[in-house]
Amino acid sequence: MAAVPLLGDSEADPEALAVFEEIRARRGTDYVNNFWRALAHDPAELRDVWDSIDRVMAAGALDPLTKELIYIAVSTAHGCGYCVHSHTAGARAKGLTPQMHRELLAVIALASRTNALATALGVPVDERFDAAAVDRP
Repeated sequence: MAAVPLLGDSEADPEALAVFEEIRARRGTDYVNNFWRALAHDPAELRDVWDSIDRVMAAGALDPLTKELIYIAVSTAHGCGYCVHSHTAGARAKGLTPQMHRELLAVIALASRTNALATALGVPVDERFDAAAVDRP
């Protein structure tokens, strides 16, 4: 159950509707997903998040599929089922294959395991891996 009602087009204010229209146009669909409809209660936050996603998830030094895979990994670590599902769908649309998905899940599981072990053991960072130490003259 949503913590806030999901706003339909008839309930959203004009600022939120403008973002909905951008989402539809950019994605070539008439569908606006539940995340955006929940955020529509705060049109300024809706605008800021939409603009950030538009900017950050665009092709750059990292290709869009790689960005989706990172999003899935971070969403898994944070326990956001909504984001895991929506970004897995996005990754599939960008070329994620079942084999790639299996490998991604294996990497996420391995990282979770080794992160927990390193944290529990209090393993100090090797000087050669410490970015601050590497940058020192």
